[in-house]
Amino acid sequence: MPFNKIHVPRELPAATCRAINDELHQSLVTQCGAHNDDFFCLVVRYDPDDMIFHPTFMGERDPQSTIVIEIALLGGRSDMQKEALYKDMRDRLDRIGFDARSSIMFLLENQPIDWSFSPEGSVQSVLVSGS
Repeated sequence: MPFNKIHVPRELPAATCRAINDELHQSLVTQCGAHNDDFFCLVVRYDPDDMIFHPTFMGERDPQSTIVIEIALLGGRSDMQKEALYKDMRDRLDRIGFDARSSIMFLLENQPIDWSFSPEGSVQSVLVSGS
């Protein structure tokens, strides 16, 4: 159950944001076994003065165009899957014309009890009651 938050500079076109999330979703499906219909994203825009990025820590980046990709998902992926996701996503960013060096990605893992999509309660409750 990934939920993506993509923090982007205010001026980044909506079509580019959509393309980034489409590629991220496909990468999550391919590399981490996410369900194809499990498609949730929030684009968060920031003004250039609202984000402070070091231009060279752990790689070169353009602080004025850096995006942050935050992925919340159910725990259980291996380190190999996570590394494959990072590499694949950076390759995908480059393919759509976004400089992957100006991206930071991180995962937040949780459990079914931490998600709710309906009045029935958590995903865990829905799965247990539906069995």
